[in-house]
Amino acid sequence: MGILEYETAGEFLTDIKKEFGGEDEKATKIAELRRLEQGEKTIEEFVQEFRKVARGSEYEGRPLVEEFKKKMNRVIRKKLIEAEKPPTSIK
Repeated sequence: MGILEYETAGEFLTDIKKEFGGEDEKATKIAELRRLEQGEKTIEEFVQEFRKVARGSEYEGRPLVEEFKKKMNRVIRKKLIEAEKPPTSIK
């Protein structure tokens, strides 16, 4: 196995992105979507960020809804599940 030498960490990261699809917008959007968490954001802020990141990921329909539910805060998710009339969309 040979030793790869890079002048900077940036050069190394550029090569990694090229090799593993980091340059591909769809793959990048999917990775962003999977890393996204609501955290301390309000649900309105989270919805806006989620929509922005989801655009271009090609996630749609049920898979997109399931990803959204996984990423929202557990307390909010529980309240929505227990609601008399749970919402059917993020609108």
